[in-house]
Amino acid sequence: ERYARSLSRCRLWSAKGGKSGSKFCKTFDDRLIIKQMSTPEVQSFMRFAPRYFEFVTNAHTNNKPTVIAKILGVYRIVYKCMATNTSLKQDVLVMENLFYGRKISRIFDLKGSERNRYVESTNQNDVLMDTNLLEFVVESPLFIRPHAKSVLKKCILTDTEFLAKQLVMDYSLLVGIDESRCELVVGIIDFIRTFTWDKRLEMWVKSSGILGGMGKMPTVVSPDIYRKRFCEAMEKYFLEVPDKWSGLGAVDTDDETQANEK
Repeated sequence: ERYARSLSRCRLWSAKGGKSGSKFCKTFDDRLIIKQMSTPEVQSFMRFAPRYFEFVTNAHTNNKPTVIAKILGVYRIVYKCMATNTSLKQDVLVMENLFYGRKISRIFDLKGSERNRYVESTNQNDVLMDTNLLEFVVESPLFIRPHAKSVLKKCILTDTEFLAKQLVMDYSLLVGIDESRCELVVGIIDFIRTFTWDKRLEMWVKSSGILGGMGKMPTVVSPDIYRKRFCEAMEKYFLEVPDKWSGLGAVDTDDETQANEK
C-alpha cells in the first residue's frame, strides 16, 4: 500500500550527469525514482530480469552484502492522447532512491575510466565523474575503515562478476558523500544494457583509432574487460585508513630471515 501511495504522487526530476536522454521522476516522499525506458532497454531487461531478481533475493535471504541498486518493478503505462484520439504507451522502471533520508553534499558517477569522464561543475548539485573525483581526493581523500573497505571490495567483486556473466557492462558506482554522518552511500546503477552487437562495433571502432583517440582503450569494452577496469579503479579510489590493528599478522622480513638461518 505504501509503495502504491508513493508512486501515485510524483514530480519530474532532472537527473544530471546522464547521457541517455531519458526522463526521470521522483516520488514526493523521495523514496522512489522512475526512469523512462527505451525499447532496447526493455528488451535487455526482460532477458536479464529473472537472474537479477534471483541474485538479489539470494543476497537478501542469505544476508550477503551487495551494492547493486534495487529495481522494484518495470511497468507499461497506456494512455490516450486526446488531441489525436490514439493510444500511447510508455515503459518505466521503478528503483530505490539510494539517497533517501540523506543530506548528500556531493555525488559521483564512477565507471573506472578517465576518458571523457569530467564535468565542468557549476553548482553543488552537479553529478561529477571519475576525473572530478581524482581532483577532489587530492585535497579530500575518501578514507574508509578497513572493515568497510573489505566489505565494499567484496560487494563490488561479487556484484560485477554476476553482471559480467549476464554480459552487462557500462554500469556505474553512484557515490554520495553524506557529510552530516561522515558516511559514503554507494550503489551500482545503470546495469540494464547488455553487450550487444552495436556495443561490439563501437568498441572495435574506438580501439582501432579510425575516428581518433589514437587507439587508446575505448570507453566501450567487453563485459570482462569492463569489470576488470572497474574493480581496479574502485580499489584505487577508496583509501583504507590505518587503525591500531593494521599490520598485525604481517611477518617481519628480518625476523623471518633470522629464523631461516637458524
